[in-house]
Amino acid sequence: MGKQFQILKLDATDSTNLYLKNLLRSENPPDYTVVVAKNQRKGRGQMGTFWQSEGDKNLTFSVLKKFDGLLVEHQFVLNITVSLAVCDALNELSVPNIKIKWPNDIMSGSMKICGILIENVLKGDKVAHSIIGIGLNVNQTDFMELAKASSLKLITGRDFDLDELLHKILERISFYMEGIEAKTVNQLAPAYGKMLFRKDRPSTFSDAQGKMFMGYIRSISPSGKLVLELEGKVFKEFDLKEVSLLY
Repeated sequence: MGKQFQILKLDATDSTNLYLKNLLRSENPPDYTVVVAKNQRKGRGQMGTFWQSEGDKNLTFSVLKKFDGLLVEHQFVLNITVSLAVCDALNELSVPNIKIKWPNDIMSGSMKICGILIENVLKGDKVAHSIIGIGLNVNQTDFMELAKASSLKLITGRDFDLDELLHKILERISFYMEGIEAKTVNQLAPAYGKMLFRKDRPSTFSDAQGKMFMGYIRSISPSGKLVLELEGKVFKEFDLKEVSLLY
């Protein structure tokens, strides 16, 4: 396993995803190059939000994955496989109540413990490569104004070895990436659906205009959109920018 991943450890960087992007501009790093930062100053979340992290207590890393035949229409398989990989690793460590908040936040109970940011570089109708950024709250215990954030230590009361955790997650990512180019979202949807946070429970959402509405998370579409059942048994698909789950 050590041979497969080339791990670059940095003391500090603005963002591990950005570091990998710059590396790709200047050289040709091998598949499964991993950049790990002790301190990440400007970690980014979905749609430009910031990921806050205390130095040396959490896991912030990015993985480069290259592809030959992954079609753009199936690119959501990456969100599924990376989310499932992280869930597997956490389940193995007996972290309770692990769920995926669509598209790829990892929850323990109702607390967010991990954010995943996947940036795909497209070439025609294919994904040329992907930069997979993962921020996992591990041994940090103070989240100040982040009411819904928690960490493995807060939840389990145990301290975790960051290196060991990193290798566990990388091992699961490489396991799920095996043969991924031949897989479709529909094939992977059942495993992902089982892990969906608040699936089949009445939940409150807000749309892009901030209007609130009620609905049930039922599944995901073949392109990875969230399928909600609204009043009167109406089913509707939502894209990332069109809906947010308020609980």
